This record gives sequence, C-alpha cells and structure tokens, in this order.
Amino acid sequence: MAELIKKVNDFLTKDIWHLDTGPLNRFRTWLVYLIKLIYATFKEFTDNELTLRAMSLVYTTLLSIVPLLAFSVSILKAFGVVENQLEPFLLNFLEPLGEKGSEITQQIIGFIDNINFGVLGIVGLLMLIYTSISLIMKIEDSLNHIWKVRKGRSLVRRFSDYISILLIGPVLMFAAIGLTASFESNTIVHEILSIEPLGTLVLFIGKLIPYLFVFLVFTFVYILIPNTKVKFKSAFIGGAIAGIAWQTTGWIFALSVAKSTRYAAIYSSLAVLILFMIWLYVNWLIMLIGAQIAYCHQNLKFLDLGKTIFQLSNKVKEKLSFMIMYLIGYNFYHNKEKWTYDSLAQHLGLPQESIESTIQELEDKNLILEVGEDPVFYLPAKDIEAITLVEIIDAARVNKETNLLENRYLSKPEVDQITENIDEAIHGALGNLTLRDLILEKIDKVS
Repeated sequence: MAELIKKVNDFLTKDIWHLDTGPLNRFRTWLVYLIKLIYATFKEFTDNELTLRAMSLVYTTLLSIVPLLAFSVSILKAFGVVENQLEPFLLNFLEPLGEKGSEITQQIIGFIDNINFGVLGIVGLLMLIYTSISLIMKIEDSLNHIWKVRKGRSLVRRFSDYISILLIGPVLMFAAIGLTASFESNTIVHEILSIEPLGTLVLFIGKLIPYLFVFLVFTFVYILIPNTKVKFKSAFIGGAIAGIAWQTTGWIFALSVAKSTRYAAIYSSLAVLILFMIWLYVNWLIMLIGAQIAYCHQNLKFLDLGKTIFQLSNKVKEKLSFMIMYLIGYNFYHNKEKWTYDSLAQHLGLPQESIESTIQELEDKNLILEVGEDPVFYLPAKDIEAITLVEIIDAARVNKETNLLENRYLSKPEVDQITENIDEAIHGALGNLTLRDLILEKIDKVS
C-alpha cells in the first residue's frame, strides 16, 4: 500500500509534468491536462489556506451585509428601482436554508429599515461607506493572494473602483433580474411556448438562464477584482465550475442541512445564525475555489515550471534583471509603448512571481519606477547613461538581508576572500558599461 501511494505521489508531482503529450491522441492529452489542472488546483488550494480566508470573509460579511445592502437600496431608489425587489433577491439567495432563510431575510430587511441616513451625520455616513467597501477590500485581498499579486490597488484607485462597484453593481444585478422576469411574462414568449418544438427549447433555455447569470457573475468577479490581468476564458471556466458547484451545493444544502433538526436541538435560538454562517462559508469557499481554478488554468505551464521542472537559478535571476532593464530602457529610449507588468509577463513567459520579485528588486535599488495608475507602467528611474550594468547585477545578487547574513553567520576570512574575488571579477568584466551601451549594442564580446 505504501509503495502504491509513493508511485501515485511521484506520478502527480514529477512524472506527469515531464510527460511528452505529443504522441498522445487528443483525448489522452486532454486527460493529462485535466489531471495536472486538478492536482495544481488542490495543491494551490492547500498552500493558500483558502479555508481560513473563507472564514475571514464570513466574519466580514456579517459586519458588512446590512450597511452594504442599505447603501445598495439607496442607490436603487435613485435609479427608480423599487425597494421591495430586495426581499425576493434575499429569499432566492437564502432559499437553501428553507424556513430559516425567510426568517433571516426578514431580520436583514428590518435592520435595513432601521437605518436612517439623515441622522447619521458625516462621520456616521463615512463609517457606513467604509463598512460597505470593507467586504470588497477583503475579497480583493483574497483574490490577489490567489493570483500571487503582492501589490494591491492604490488607495485612490481602490476608492474609485469600489464606489463604482457599489453604484453600478446593484443596478446591473436587479436590471438582469427584472429583464429575466419580463422575458418570462412576455406575451410573445407565451405564444412561442405553445409551438413545438420551440416551446420545449425555450423552456430549456429559461432553466439555463439562472445558471448562466451565476456563471457570468463569478466570471466578472474573477476578471474585475484581482489587481492583475485575468483572461476571460480562464475566468469563465472558473466561474462556470463555481456556478455549477454553487447551484449543486444549494440543492444538497436544502435537502440535508437546512431540514435537519439537530441544529435546533444543539444550538437552540442560535440555530438560525449558525446555519446562515455555514451557508456563507460554503458560498465564499466555492467563490475562492473557482478563482483558484481560474488561476491554475491561466498559469498551468508556469506552475509546472515553478514547482517541478524549473526553478530560477542565480544565473537566470541575473539574466532576467538585465532583460527587464533592457526592455524597459529600450522602449523608453526609442519612444515606444511602455512596458506594464502584464506585457512583461506575457513577453518573457516566466512565472509571474519571478517577474514580480525581480521588478521589486529593481525598484528597491532605484533603477526603475512605476508611473500611472491603470495600468501601471515602468520607466527607468534615472538617465539610462547613469544606470550601470554593475548596479543591475547587484540588484539581482544582493538582497536586503545580505549584510546581516555575511557579518553574523557567513563570515570566514577564506570564504570572504573567494566572494570578494568573484565580485571583483564581475565588476571588472562589466567595467563602466551602462544601460545605454546595452541598448545601443555597444558591448564587445568578452574573450
């Protein structure tokens, strides 16, 4: 048994990533890809500790749901949408909770009705808005963590984007619901239903519309919220799987958990809150899993490079630093389109973590700087004649902790002499060459 487990583990972690799919037929190639995608998703899911992040989102949701819905209702009123459309929406979302869902809906509606914007004052209104957007901030942080984005949106961009979501999101959501309801009640549709086989086809499409709507909601969340470029195909695949899981889980939840009397017997009056928290946790976990699938689908070739076959050596890191500086400096010097993080990642075809860390090292050494907001692009931090190649290689070789490690832990005269000789050899070979020399190809080959 232990031998079998070892073979399966070796296959998933090593063999399948080295497998040449060229001689395989289309079905087997697809099967290999599917196994790699499932394994990578599971591995990333555990590494990212998404269960803990889902719990955090549940806590934030409990604090934010009433202010968020109250803010949305006030926006909907301004657009002429009646307030009583909120209750059917909540009832539909909490339908898997059965009778408890109706009870929770009435409590939430009661809380919203008790909010009086007129007596809140400026400070109270600002706190209400902050509580509303805190949930969106937490979602962005979670999705950025999944997509390994270390730097979120700037404060100004966050505020503008979040306010846009709060203003436009509810209007589009209820407009879609209203459009669906109008479609179902339209007299022309009823006439088509009486004609076969069009009637059966229209009914089938009508049953698919809620699923498609959920798919698109998840898809656009995965595209809009992370602070990176997400391809529509990857986002839609993640959104479709998350949507199917959401609908299926709701059906299972309604049949099992919500109808169980054990929760009422154990938690008494708290049973409603416990069921609500469980349902929120399931929903957030599904959303995060869908995002993880979208990430793994878009970056699968980078994941197999990063985890099993290819690790950036010091030599490759140094070359990557030169490449990034060359590309940024070349386009700047020749007045061409500026490089963004996404365009660099696409051009270089390396794992985004490697590119992001290299960019950060170059920024820390004041060799490049970020300009703009959406999207951010990179420029040389100073004149390309003032940027030496020695500075670039030092940015790749010398980390922040180097001095501490050298002085306290790695100091020995014989070893120190070797490293000094290496540094002198590198600096001697590069001399006074600058980034401008590299761009204009004025570097002679070292014999």
